Amino acid sequence: MAEIPGRRPAPPREEVFAAAMAAIAEHGLAELTMAGLGRRLGMSGGHLLYYFGSKDQLLLETLRWSEDELGRRRRAALEAAAPAAARLDAYVALYLPTGAGDPRWTLWVEVWGRSLAVASMRTGQAAIEAAWRSDLVVLLRQGIADREFRPVVPERYALRLSALLDGFGTPVVTGLPGASREAALEHIGEYLDESLHRP
Repeated sequence: MAEIPGRRPAPPREEVFAAAMAAIAEHGLAELTMAGLGRRLGMSGGHLLYYFGSKDQLLLETLRWSEDELGRRRRAALEAAAPAAARLDAYVALYLPTGAGDPRWTLWVEVWGRSLAVASMRTGQAAIEAAWRSDLVVLLRQGIADREFRPVVPERYALRLSALLDGFGTPVVTGLPGASREAALEHIGEYLDESLHRP
């Protein structure tokens, strides 16, 4: 971040993103304001707006930062010396929320909602989702080539599985009664066994 003349230097962008994620984890998005985040960082909300332009942009960049870190973990899991089925299970485990109020997923839900009205949010969201699906398509192709998976059209299957994961993940992160990470993993595992894993 550049420095505004006459003000103390701004914290690095990563510090801002980490503070935003910590605030979401503690209080949820309803409590996340530019002024409140600025207080955490020892700066004004206006100072933050100077660097990010809008709260929408701050949320999108925080999501990108979070997903970059998770993307490194995802790629490490997918490149592990393990059967394709085990690597797919690791992918699913990384994708789903850890539970109600998971800050990363809470941020996702907010970005989905805001993307209805903000084109830049839609574009940014689509790019992040595309990275998940691209990695999944590669894994599916490997599993099919190694005869671990039934032959499917990888791109179509990846789109369907992504929708299934989103469908199970949203009730988990919002804490709907009866929704849990464990139940979601069980249902998704059954779907994978029935639709993809070789008998």
